[in-house]
Amino acid sequence: MVDIRILINDRAVSDLKAPSSGQYRARDTQLKGFHVIVGRRSKTFAVQGDLRKDGKRVASISVRIGEGETMSTREARAIAKTYLAQISKGQHPDPKPALPTEQLGSASGPREGPPVQSDQQTDASPKGVTLGLAWERYRDAHLIRKGRSNGTIEGYRDHVERLFKQWRDTPLQDLAEDPAKVITRHDEITKDHGPYIANGSMRTLRAVYNHARRAHRYLPADNPASIVDWNSEKRRNTAMGLDDLSSWFHQVAVLQNPIRREFHLFSLLSGCRPTALMEAQPQHLDMRRRTLHIPQPKGGADRAFDIPLSRQMILCLVRTIRFAHHFYPSKAKNWLFTADSDSGHLAEQKEDRDVLSKWGNDLRQTFRTLATPAGVSEFDARLLMNHAIPGVNAGYISRHKLLEDHLRAQQQAISDKIFSALRNMATRDAKIRSWLGPRATLAAINAGRREDSSAPRNAA
Repeated sequence: MVDIRILINDRAVSDLKAPSSGQYRARDTQLKGFHVIVGRRSKTFAVQGDLRKDGKRVASISVRIGEGETMSTREARAIAKTYLAQISKGQHPDPKPALPTEQLGSASGPREGPPVQSDQQTDASPKGVTLGLAWERYRDAHLIRKGRSNGTIEGYRDHVERLFKQWRDTPLQDLAEDPAKVITRHDEITKDHGPYIANGSMRTLRAVYNHARRAHRYLPADNPASIVDWNSEKRRNTAMGLDDLSSWFHQVAVLQNPIRREFHLFSLLSGCRPTALMEAQPQHLDMRRRTLHIPQPKGGADRAFDIPLSRQMILCLVRTIRFAHHFYPSKAKNWLFTADSDSGHLAEQKEDRDVLSKWGNDLRQTFRTLATPAGVSEFDARLLMNHAIPGVNAGYISRHKLLEDHLRAQQQAISDKIFSALRNMATRDAKIRSWLGPRATLAAINAGRREDSSAPRNAA
């Protein structure tokens, strides 16, 4: 494909099509020399300019800035301006010039001025910043500062401190100069832990490397994690249809732990990620507005949102609160879904598949699937699930303005569709009747008192 000219921004870069072969450049219409190199598998920010000496062109150079998948266009543009300013002064931004110093000198005499300085000497390692040090900086300056959730940070930490444990004291420059090490490690992780974890660990390494290179320009522009042969990933298709729900409701009804029972039901009715739902607190519940606030969803505090509650969801939470106050009165002051765990709330949502066929993200997929027959648009389903809204329209949407009436009505439609699968099971099935029937919560608590049951304390 031939080179093109665009205004480089996040949306424009995202829309760039991969060529069938080779690569092409998308050049910025505002900043001369700034461009994106578009290949079959990657998009890379770069700058191009002429090194001059005494007004004469010495060489035309191209310097890569970073990968489009891990760097925003705003960051890339800021770095591009710095690089282009250096080039205009006759300085190569990379301490390893494309042309040797002797060759530059032969074109227009000896090279004057101090050599390009590297910040290698500022790091304890003789070859520069190590993976361990780069990870700590990335964690503190990027993840924590931007309010990423604890689960997200823990995922990155697990990759670096467990899967890349042997590289903690290895300089990033060593990995960049010997990418075969990275390729071999990706193959090993694929074999030992699976293709998804292997790909995820390489995305972590790629992000840490790119972040480190912003401060350590001596690091090669080619990210060593970008050259692995990525494993094929397929989206899991584990959603239930309406015909599957009656069997699922019966499976949930026979669970011994009533709080876990309500947790699975609320997961289905809300489509909320289970990790965020486990940490729901009583002060997050606003019965007057009929909302449940999720302060730390995936993406951190900046993605905090309110879940509008249908009638069925409110009844589910009422039962949860009653069970929590009966079985865990002290922990119920701090958590909705209490458990006999160190944290005081549910710490694990997994069930034996023979006991409960669908849980966790299976229920999130089911929520999204059943939104369609419930007549809920894709746009509204995205808002209910707190998905990002693509395109320029996202900036014009005030979600809380839609919450009180419109989104709650859509939520109610999905809940009604889910409960329609029960048909007459609430009266015909004794287990479901004791769970969802009239005065079922009070009856269950009274039965627990009579039996002095401790069953809910056995699972967190």
